[in-house]
Amino acid sequence: MKTKNIQDLLIISVWTIMTIIFVITPILENSIIRTILGIPMVLFVPGYVLVTALFPKKDDLDSIERIALSFGLSIAVVPLIGLGLNYTPFGIRLIPILVTLSIYIAIMTIASIYRRNVLPEDTQFSVRFNKIYEAINNEISAPKSKIDRILSAILVLSIVLAIGTLVYVITVPKIGEKFTEFYILGPDGKADNYSTNLKLDSSTNILTGIVNHEYSPVNYTVQIVIGKDILSSKKLVLNNNETWQNNILFVPNKEGNDEKLELLLFKENNFTVPYRELHLWVNVT
Repeated sequence: MKTKNIQDLLIISVWTIMTIIFVITPILENSIIRTILGIPMVLFVPGYVLVTALFPKKDDLDSIERIALSFGLSIAVVPLIGLGLNYTPFGIRLIPILVTLSIYIAIMTIASIYRRNVLPEDTQFSVRFNKIYEAINNEISAPKSKIDRILSAILVLSIVLAIGTLVYVITVPKIGEKFTEFYILGPDGKADNYSTNLKLDSSTNILTGIVNHEYSPVNYTVQIVIGKDILSSKKLVLNNNETWQNNILFVPNKEGNDEKLELLLFKENNFTVPYRELHLWVNVT
């Protein structure tokens, strides 16, 4: 098969590889190019490779039908892939979805090449990129009934609106409830088996976590208190969706049973009232 007959599939392959690179490379993950590559990867490419595998002849479908089916089948295929992943140990996460989608695209691309290859060359569907404008112009200017023209206009408008809506949702995410997660964990990293028997004047630590969901950078201060005594104070700054989890060291300074060990979280240096608070009942001997 001549390379010019599979130019579209070669571009799809390069597009997929570029998307993978921009998703898995940390320095590129916040680039606008990642969004530009990712939208067609989800909304168009999965359906397109399926359409080319199912309809390898150039006379099977016209241009508008192929484009419309590519969008429609993509919207059907991607959720099905996500549904399948939901029942695997990998779950619906970015990397498993990207890998599975890439494998699917590779399989459909190979199938498309094979399906075209078994046909006579003059009947194979191919995209001549130097003739795209001419093809679109012919499609638009070809004699059509009034109903066909209205349906074509509605179809094109629907596709444009769908793409515009998706771009808006991705680039302008809705701001939900603002809050901060504040938690403590036991030595094994679980929310149990806390160390409640402490030794006087002996340093100990408690595993503490903070997750910022405030949609902006926040200055936090964590204090560990028994009674009115501040045993430890930790300051940190977290960006939106950033997580901090670490051990905070403190030294109990008085004996007692059932002492209330408090962890107080303050926000933006406002120490009037704690923003979040946790506590454990401990014995100090």
